[in-house]
Amino acid sequence: MAKLDSQTPKQDAFYMPAESGPHEAVGLIWPDNLETWRAKALPAQAAFVEVALQIAKTTPVYVYANASSLSSARAQLPEHIQVIAIENNDSWLRDTGCSFLINQEGKRRAVSWKFNAWGGHLAGMYSDWSKDDAVAKQLADCFDSGVYQAPFILEGGAIHVDGQGTCYTTEECLLHPSRNPELSKAQIEAYLKQYLNVDVVFWLPLGLYADEDTNGHIDNILHVVAPGEVVLTWCDDPSDPQYEISRLAERALNSHPDAQGRTITIHKIPMPGPLFMSAKEADSFDAEPHESRYEGVRLAASYTNFLITNQQIIYPLLDPKTDVQAAEVLQQAFPDSQITGIKGGREILLGGGNIHCITQQIPKAS
Repeated sequence: MAKLDSQTPKQDAFYMPAESGPHEAVGLIWPDNLETWRAKALPAQAAFVEVALQIAKTTPVYVYANASSLSSARAQLPEHIQVIAIENNDSWLRDTGCSFLINQEGKRRAVSWKFNAWGGHLAGMYSDWSKDDAVAKQLADCFDSGVYQAPFILEGGAIHVDGQGTCYTTEECLLHPSRNPELSKAQIEAYLKQYLNVDVVFWLPLGLYADEDTNGHIDNILHVVAPGEVVLTWCDDPSDPQYEISRLAERALNSHPDAQGRTITIHKIPMPGPLFMSAKEADSFDAEPHESRYEGVRLAASYTNFLITNQQIIYPLLDPKTDVQAAEVLQQAFPDSQITGIKGGREILLGGGNIHCITQQIPKAS
């Protein structure tokens, strides 16, 4: 589908809908990057299969894979999950895929963000990200969606929207010098308003503590429940750095109303752990891993890194001490949804993200 050059989504009245809206499908990318995934990526593949199977209970699932991994993906996934060839560098579809948009008539388009592997040559996770930078337009083609090309670097996990004019992000990520150093905060906010079609942006100062791979993505500390309502990672241990970060986030959310004049309702969800990479896990990489994968490194573990899809919440099981409490908070926030825990959540976490990071929803079009 052709690139749309003449207008921005806001000018054309297209907007990014809330994740809680109806989905036509959800996509994932098959994990096979041995710098990211340990033990020949086999544990990660099993975790991705678990995620795909649970999503498929309510929503069709598409899995995209490198040509070299098509047969492996097809062999491990059931027939009702489609496997499609798209070349990629790694399996973080939330960040490399397009963000889908709709309008009031139910038509669908997409926006492709510039991608530089979470930091480019200054702080990026790998040196060649050319395949990942091309994923967004291919994903849009799969769903016959015209594409707006945004003129700045952004990853999908760096933003959340409520579908009613409000966006949430972090200063730590979007103002990081490895993204768009030539742009001011006001210029970046102006771009967000044009390409997401929002009117108000909440800037949290920091993302989750130790989320160094992404420089503090919003989806690892906060998730939108509904317009005017969010889930926020919360820490009650004053000695933990996350304690103050969570309170800074709370103050930011209380600092002004959303686009519809609402005060934000906050559901506080416990932080698991803290969790750390074990020696066994660190030693099980078959290729030279990214520098953030070593024994004792604190993992950026969070229950807010979940997926909403068609009345189902898919969240990672990370810590027996807090898994049940997290499910209770999610059930309170989403009383009409099924809450599904994923046992492979730690395996995805070892790669540097979690369930929201590896998925991308495709909103229903008329």
